[in-house]
Amino acid sequence: MKKFKKLIAEKISTACASAFPGTVVDVDDTEALIEYPPDASMGDLALPCFKLSKMLRRSPVQIALTLASALEGETDFKAEALNGYLNFKISPDALAGSTLSEVFADKELYGSPKNGYGKTVVLDYSSPNVAKPFHIGHLGTTVIGHSLKKLHEFAGYNCVGINYLGDWGTQFGKMIVAYRKWGNKEAVEKGGCDALVELYVRFHNEAEKNEALNDEARAEFHKLELGDEENIALWKWFKDISLAEYSKTYKQLDIEFDSYAGESFYTDKMPAQVQKLRDLGLLKIDDGASIVDLEQYNMPPCLILKKDGSTLYPTRDIAAAYYRYNTYNFDKAIYVTSAAQSLHFAQWFKVVEMMGYPFYNNLVHVPYGTVSINGAKLATRTGNVILLKELLAQAIEKVDRITAEKNPDMSAEKRAEIAEAVGVGAIVFYYLSNNRIKDINFMLEDALSYEGNTGPYVQYTYARTCSLLEKCGTVTMPEKVKITTDEEHELVKVLAQFPERVSAAIEAYEPSYITRFILDLSASFNRFYHNCQILVTDDADVAATRKALTYAVNTVLGTAFSLICLKKTKQI
Repeated sequence: MKKFKKLIAEKISTACASAFPGTVVDVDDTEALIEYPPDASMGDLALPCFKLSKMLRRSPVQIALTLASALEGETDFKAEALNGYLNFKISPDALAGSTLSEVFADKELYGSPKNGYGKTVVLDYSSPNVAKPFHIGHLGTTVIGHSLKKLHEFAGYNCVGINYLGDWGTQFGKMIVAYRKWGNKEAVEKGGCDALVELYVRFHNEAEKNEALNDEARAEFHKLELGDEENIALWKWFKDISLAEYSKTYKQLDIEFDSYAGESFYTDKMPAQVQKLRDLGLLKIDDGASIVDLEQYNMPPCLILKKDGSTLYPTRDIAAAYYRYNTYNFDKAIYVTSAAQSLHFAQWFKVVEMMGYPFYNNLVHVPYGTVSINGAKLATRTGNVILLKELLAQAIEKVDRITAEKNPDMSAEKRAEIAEAVGVGAIVFYYLSNNRIKDINFMLEDALSYEGNTGPYVQYTYARTCSLLEKCGTVTMPEKVKITTDEEHELVKVLAQFPERVSAAIEAYEPSYITRFILDLSASFNRFYHNCQILVTDDADVAATRKALTYAVNTVLGTAFSLICLKKTKQI
């Protein structure tokens, strides 16, 4: 649609210059005003003339009527005036011809804004805490972050995905204390990350009865920061066990990172940032702790060092941002974390600005809501977690069972491949169907439904296009595009909106824009499929157009799937 918005804006600018001598209506400004009518019967696009009223010194109604008259005779669209709006009905054949030509020319790159070439984006996401399980609460940062990476790559950006592991902090003091008191090597080697989390949960249960355990944990972490060999060895062991566990889940999600540099990587890089704060006179002592006062910015103080000199999250984040800027020279650094951390990011972003670093304005926090299971919140320290590996296993097992019922003759190997793609995809799609800032109550049965707005439904739609294309043989751009039904026209309009949806998703850091587009395209294609003969028709031009539409839907769905980490499968 963007092409037609531009065309209409150019025509309006020319018409205004003729109808209202002495006025200049900017093409880009006019294009930005063009919108989609709430009711499709009004037209395909609309221009509210109210904002032109002051400039042209006419009423919106008069402007709309004048421009509608001036645009009579246009072949690609018809303009109609209605209550101060200028409504446009685009020629179905013209829209289809333009859209299909772009899809056939650009193929998997159709929809790319291509505005990221020569620019670098660093994305900090997933970042689980070592020695804790990868539970459903980590799903948000992981799939939102990776989708944003895919979206930016699609636009041409050089993207650096960083898994900023939570491999430093007081929790390791707790783990060390717990292991020495209640753990043993054999049990941890056998139980892996599950054994580590059992120790972590036990520590918190015991600490509720014995507060001195927290003092022991702080002391052990301080020894770790000072390089105690025994504590360093335990810390590395906990980390290796955790990474081995996480890698299995990342493989299922088809996610890879460019860097696993966690919090510990910046241990030797923090002192320079603390010293810079001192040199700038920004560091103050408050009850023994070192802080940066942010009262003038209506924020609590940003804690840099504890009383005992130990570092905190802001210290590490500032050091990490400085290192990443000097290493990657990023144009944007995106942090995908829970909305509960919004104040933390606002604080240290402001500190970076106060330090005079040029990249402060390139830091972006992308918050997301909480996840609950049947209304129950998750908490690692109480053991109330749903492990992501278990959730994915349940989804895969259920899809495998459904597939076996539908296709009893299918091989176990093929069935396993489909179950993995659809089961994992169902979880990802369910999560990304929601606006990222909203809290989600996860319902597995809803996510795995083959009906409604779900992952299995859209993957089934994609599989349907694959099956049709196999029967079509080679599909080429029609010599003459011929649109004869409302279903075809509506399908073309949805396809034409994909580039705008991609740009909007990148601008708003909102993968759900793509998910909703996938649902819109799937619904439109299924209406087209049920109401239009695709493979058998007496009119060669109509047949060629419908096959081309099927190819376009298959191509665009495949691209959109990749942007939200959804696997393509040709059979369900």
